[in-house]
Amino acid sequence: MTTASTEHLRTVLFNRIPEVTLVFWVIKVLSTTTGETAADYLIDQVGLGLTLTALLMSAVLTIALFVQFRTRRYQPIAYWTVVVLVSIVGTLITDILTDELGVSLWLSTGVFLVLLGATFGIWYAKERTLSIHTVFTRRREAFYWLAILVTFALGTAAGDLLSETIGLGYLVSTILFSALIAAVAVAWRVFGVNSVTCFWIAYVLTRPLGASIGDLLSQPASHGGIGLGTTVTSVVFLAVIVVLVGVLTVRIRRQRAEAEGRIATSPLDQLAEPA
Repeated sequence: MTTASTEHLRTVLFNRIPEVTLVFWVIKVLSTTTGETAADYLIDQVGLGLTLTALLMSAVLTIALFVQFRTRRYQPIAYWTVVVLVSIVGTLITDILTDELGVSLWLSTGVFLVLLGATFGIWYAKERTLSIHTVFTRRREAFYWLAILVTFALGTAAGDLLSETIGLGYLVSTILFSALIAAVAVAWRVFGVNSVTCFWIAYVLTRPLGASIGDLLSQPASHGGIGLGTTVTSVVFLAVIVVLVGVLTVRIRRQRAEAEGRIATSPLDQLAEPA
């Protein structure tokens, strides 16, 4: 087998996070939107309030992370459950800083940007890579999830800064972040910009994009939205996520069966499970 083929098989068989495909980005944006609207629903409709909601969802996230770290390799249900919960907790962290502690969005955006840079710096210093294609160990996965949490908090702060503080509005913010993500895709595909760099930039940008879409759909017309409400928006998007995760579960099982069939007659030392 070629080196590229071997690396692909290792990713399918051993990686603890999914391959980056169009479906990956669709679910990412949907989970972000669900996180935004679900947090609003729990705070306002259920009446839990910001602090209690944050504590409750942090506890649920801790349980979900425990399950995720117990898996030997990528499992769609466990992985995307964590993503949805991280999106909620990341949103709540920024909301607490802004609404409860009075921290300006300018400051929180800057702080989260520094924290993300520090996370990447320590991650690279320890692992010598930031690639998501080789998250074979739990230590690399721990760095990955820490970076994901910070990107959600950063994206929330940056998105709120543009849509509320600067006053762009939900529709303009949606268009702006969509255009920025498209520019990143062009930079990667056409100009050959480093794929890892482009991935993390796009990952940060999908957070405010999803939040802007969620607010655009759920907020009343008087606030610049369409007025579907947080309940309808959350349920519809969560249903789509469940369907797509089901599709991914079937797909990864098929890919692993094919990969295991291919290595049956190949040198196994090249494909040994990473320690």
